Formats: sequence, C-alpha cells, structure tokens
Amino acid sequence: MATQVLLIRHGETAWNALRRWQGNAPVPLSEVGLAQARALGSYLAARQVPIDVLYSSPLVRARQTAQAIADTLGLPLRTDDRLREVDVGDWQGLSHDEVEAWDGERFAAHRADWYNVPTPNGESHRELQVRARAAFDEIAARHCGETIALVSHGGTLGMLIESLLGPIERPSLCNTSITVLEQSAPGAAWRPVSVGLAPHLDGLSLGETW
Repeated sequence: MATQVLLIRHGETAWNALRRWQGNAPVPLSEVGLAQARALGSYLAARQVPIDVLYSSPLVRARQTAQAIADTLGLPLRTDDRLREVDVGDWQGLSHDEVEAWDGERFAAHRADWYNVPTPNGESHRELQVRARAAFDEIAARHCGETIALVSHGGTLGMLIESLLGPIERPSLCNTSITVLEQSAPGAAWRPVSVGLAPHLDGLSLGETW
C-alpha cells in the first residue's frame, strides 16, 4: 500500500511580508497567515484522500498552521524539533540587504557556498537537510501505508524535497503551499505528485515564496 506525504509550508507572518530572516524566532502568523491556515484546513477536510497523521515543526508559525488543520480534521498534533527552520544565528530578524550591509564578508562567503557555509552562530543548509531527512524517514517508516501531513518551513521543505527527488529546479513554495510525495512500497523511490500548489488560496494573498 502506498505511503503519501503532504509537505506543507506554514502561513504568512509579518516577517515574511517584510522579507526578514526568521530562523527559529517565535514569530506568529499574521492575520493573512491565519486566514491562509483556515482555508488550508477547509481544503484538506474536503480532499478525497483523508489524512491519517499530522506532524509539525514546534515553531509557533508552523504550529499555528498545523493546529488549524488539526482542529478541522479532528487529528492530534505531534511535533518534531527536526522539522524546524534553518537556524540563521546572528542574522535572525534582518533582511538580506541589512545582512549584506552589516556583515558583508561573511554574507558573501555564505552565498558562495550556500549548502555548506553556516550563518554566524547558525547552521548550514546541509546540516538542515540531514536533520530534516532523518525526521522524514523515521516518520514515513512509522506510518507506512498512511497519508501523512508535515507542516514545516520554506527552507526546511526545500532541502527535504531536494534530498528526496535529487537536484531539481528550486521550487517556489508559497505560504501554506502543499507538496505531495508518494512511495509505492517501503524502500521504493519517492515520486512527486504535485509541488508547491495552493488551490485553497484563490482570492487570498500568496505571501512570500521560498
């Protein structure tokens, strides 16, 4: 029996709108983000394939998004710390322009080797990818044959998608977008069903894309 995973990005925050690096900051959803999360919950409730289990990053913006799903579907919400966003360290709360002006040399080094050079007092995207993939593999094995929803973050989901599908064109993951992956049997390759779709956001702000 196939296992299906829905990778869901959290709703929009004020920092998303301002294009500030959030990292692990406890930034809540904005009013736009809350509306997106409610629309997401309604869409998933009407979906033909029901969700069996729901996991989330523990960060407040992801947890609020996941709670809207949990409330609509009547599911318990489980959290996994490994699904949190990349730790951006000293640059948390700043925009790219502010980082470049304040810490230009280290910013240039980070941009030159985005995967392997961590942010100051933060982590690299390769480290993010390793921990996110470990969480994904454990959760998928635990719920083999079920439909799983994972609510996380743009950076985390991007690295996870790449680790599962190989090098692909960097996907655009708007807030509350859904990426559906399917595995036909344990050990088989994961295949994309859809990437970065948000059919529930008709008439609502799409927010920042990853």
